[in-house]
Formats: sequence, structure tokens, C-alpha cells
Amino acid sequence: MIVLDLHCSNEHRFEGWFGSAAAFEAQLARTLVSCPVCGSTEVRRLPSAPYVQTGQAAPEEQPAARAVHAVRAAPPSAPPPEALARLMTQLRGMARSAEDVGERLPEEARRIHYGETEARDIRGSASADEVESLLEEGILVLPVPPAEEDLH
Repeated sequence: MIVLDLHCSNEHRFEGWFGSAAAFEAQLARTLVSCPVCGSTEVRRLPSAPYVQTGQAAPEEQPAARAVHAVRAAPPSAPPPEALARLMTQLRGMARSAEDVGERLPEEARRIHYGETEARDIRGSASADEVESLLEEGILVLPVPPAEEDLH
């Protein structure tokens, strides 16, 4: 196993672990090596000193030499509360105008997805397991919380 210092076209430095230099070259040629920060496959190997085991403890590195420069993506900023409120209002409006199929939602969603019945907007109820099963089948469902007036 070898550890290589790598560099992408966007100046991100990272390391990669490979079975051999030949394995690295083969993966690079097939564009299987990508930057973990930006995903670029334009990667090149940086010169690095080989590790040689001498039997002696390595001298303590200076703090600056131990510093690792990490590039962190800025976390996505949360939308303003008024934008979220507008979105929820729109989602609830769409749900109200959809046909209510009640507890038959999973069955009816499958029938629509597989072309057994006409495509239309539907709403209803399903357990968490049923929703997970639908999503695993590639059937997109969106849980929408009820409007406040529907809670009372």
C-alpha cells in the first residue's frame, strides 16, 4: 500500500491510498481518481518524500510542519423563514388540490408509476416503512405536514 500526495486542477491537495504506483496510474487513466472537495478528475501526483523505516524515532516536527490545510465547503445557508412559510403554503395548496386516495396511497402511487392507471396528483397516508419502500422503487413521494387548521 502506498500513500500519494495528490493535487487537482482547482488547487485542492489531498492524499490517496493505492496498492501500487501502477494501480494509481491505471485508476487515473480510467478517471477513477477524483478530488474529494470538488470532484475534479484532473488530478496529478505531487512529489513526496518516501517513508523509510530506520528503527529510530522520528524527530518531533515543528508545529508549522504538522499543520494541515483543509478546505471546507461553506455549509448551505438556511432560507429565510418567510421563504419556508411560502413554500409550505404552496405545498399544502398542491396537496389540497390532489385526489385523496387515503390509505391506498402506496398502492395507487405504484399503479401510476408503473402505468397501470392514468397519471394524476394524489394524496393520502402511508407509514414510514411504506414511504421508504416507495422511494426505494424510485417512486417519488413527498410528505407534507397538515395545515394548522387541519390539526384541530
